[in-house]
Amino acid sequence: MPELPEVEVVRRGLDDHVRDRTIASATILHPRAARRHVGGTEDLAARMVGATITGTARRGKYLWLILDGEDALLAHLGMSGQMLITSPDAAVAAHERARITFTDGGHDLRFDDQRTFGHLMYDEGGAVLPSPIAHIARDPFDPLFDQAAAVALIKAKKTGIKRVLLDQTVVSGIGNIYADEALWAAKVHGETAASSLSKPRISALIDAARDVMAAALNQGGTSFDSLYVDVAGSSGYFARSLNAYGRTGQPCTRCGTPIVREQFMNRSSHSCPICQRKSTTTLA
Repeated sequence: MPELPEVEVVRRGLDDHVRDRTIASATILHPRAARRHVGGTEDLAARMVGATITGTARRGKYLWLILDGEDALLAHLGMSGQMLITSPDAAVAAHERARITFTDGGHDLRFDDQRTFGHLMYDEGGAVLPSPIAHIARDPFDPLFDQAAAVALIKAKKTGIKRVLLDQTVVSGIGNIYADEALWAAKVHGETAASSLSKPRISALIDAARDVMAAALNQGGTSFDSLYVDVAGSSGYFARSLNAYGRTGQPCTRCGTPIVREQFMNRSSHSCPICQRKSTTTLA
């Protein structure tokens, strides 16, 4: 699933291509693309027509187009959602779920989603922060992110630190990949109880998450297959720089010990058994 760096890459690409353009038409080609929109597919499409995209924004793994400076077209990419800039003459693609055209006759905006877990939603008055994601915490790149408050909130949690990092109501934007990478960088095992970590160590862990996501952002994000691409259809290259995630059996780049994979919340965790020793205060 795209995490903060991948979503931010897409947001920046959208901002370059659709800002200050007026929507001429909108077509929803699959009902699941509008399943979170109360009015359904036709209402979602109708609300967009005639609106000018005055900006783009993101919180955590969500992005939105700001319409007429007041409303929002909220998008979540799910596992395979793609926002693509495409020629007006391009035929409907196999996994195309929505298409937006513009009054200037230039390139269209297309929403593709092979696995159909992503969605679009119109939120009236949601330009600053769409109401459906008001519960999502600020992420480490947000200028108003309060790291001291986030550290205190994490310190109060008695669950494993990786589970806390993935809780989007605590700190947003971090998913499975960058949690593993941040924990590796900070030399913390994911099962370590958050409450057992000192506040300076928790702060250092947030710094590590910010650093690894910034590095990923500079390389266009992490792509393991064709499901995550930017608005031009290009993959990111940060997978080549990963130190833990997906490197089962490969030597730790710090100490040489083979990286191990463990089951975690129906997913996987990757860590170095030497650099990230399990403490005596751990939670399953």
